Amino acid sequence: MSRPTLLRTLLPVALMTLLGGCSLLGSSERSAVTIYSPVVRIQPDPAWPRVDWQLILVKPTAARVVDSPRINVRPSPSELEVYKGVSWAQPATDMVDDALVRGFEDSGRIGGVARATTGIRADYKLALDVRRFEADYRGQATPTALLEINAKLIHVVDQRVVADRTFRQERPVGSTAVADVAQAIEQSLQAFTTEVVGWTLTTGQADHQR
Repeated sequence: MSRPTLLRTLLPVALMTLLGGCSLLGSSERSAVTIYSPVVRIQPDPAWPRVDWQLILVKPTAARVVDSPRINVRPSPSELEVYKGVSWAQPATDMVDDALVRGFEDSGRIGGVARATTGIRADYKLALDVRRFEADYRGQATPTALLEINAKLIHVVDQRVVADRTFRQERPVGSTAVADVAQAIEQSLQAFTTEVVGWTLTTGQADHQR
């Protein structure tokens, strides 16, 4: 066999070997990480007002260490670590954003709600700052799921801050299992979403009527 023929024969074999190696590596990495994807669905409160104004949601902000797919855990007040081998499907700000868009839509109390990037004309906008999205041990044997998020409801025309409130959700986990931590954070996110949707509708409607 001539040298050029030999090279032509070996090249496809080498490529197949490399591709096979990449495939095995990828599957190994995927199997090593458990990904949690919270699904938040709220139950509308009959007391919430039905409004005819429109709302846009500004993309939430957060410190870089908070806005990550990693699941944060605070073993002591001055330490912030991440659980190994697990991850969220999205960064914290995306999870909060998705939960609220769906929450307002599921409420059936508002005619128009969308993200700010859609460009719809709106009367109010909701700006959020995610400050804590983690499990906190607080010197206890088991952690507490903790969410702390500031919300500002802003009148679009004059950029007036209608209301400013920091929401805090805490839920004891009851064990050290990461699956239980993820579930407790999901439940906290659902409670937060319900609270913010109701607060926004009620506060916005009171301002709109004035």
